[in-house]
Amino acid sequence: MTEQATATPAINAAPVGGMPRINEPAPEFTALTTHGTKSLSDYRGKWVILFSHPADFTPVCTTEFMGFANRKADFDALNCQLIGLSIDSHYAHIAWVRSIKQGFGVDISFPIIADLDMKVAQAYGMIQPGASDTQAVRATFIIDPEGILRAMVYYPMTAGRQIDEFVRLLTALQTSDANKVALPENWRPGQPVIVPTPQTTDAAEARMGEGYETVDWYFSTKSL
Repeated sequence: MTEQATATPAINAAPVGGMPRINEPAPEFTALTTHGTKSLSDYRGKWVILFSHPADFTPVCTTEFMGFANRKADFDALNCQLIGLSIDSHYAHIAWVRSIKQGFGVDISFPIIADLDMKVAQAYGMIQPGASDTQAVRATFIIDPEGILRAMVYYPMTAGRQIDEFVRLLTALQTSDANKVALPENWRPGQPVIVPTPQTTDAAEARMGEGYETVDWYFSTKSL
């Protein structure tokens, strides 16, 4: 059947050792989703959050999908496409999306990849043998508009993600890129940012007079 053939994802540029690396191209894929056949390259020019869950029709995963769905407007405002994935069938995904809508009144309006052969999950290192050989753990990947992997976060099977952290992290990455700065612990928009550390002794000597909030030559902040 044509649909069964389409459901087998195509993967290109899989990283050595089966694990992606930050600041390298994210593995390309073409896969059947609840929104039709999609490729990572379809979203070039947008940020992408690709996240996996162990299984459809499970309680923790249901709360996470509702959490992502309820923050979709925030991700949209950050030019970010959400894409879910699990090692379940296309029809299971459709049934689960309908169940969430009927039972909880939440519309899952982003695509979910059907990854029965685990090709996408394996390319992204979502399968962790210490946790399960047949299910994807709670892995989350942030990919920039150029297709470069910028962040990876893994959670165990038993603990759900905090969606606000991914909004915060995505905002921090975009702020860092736009302003060539670093962001401190738990940084939020409107808070001071960290100025790059001087790279020479002369620059370090001059730092105290550059108008930043400086504690020491290596630690300076400013407001944007």
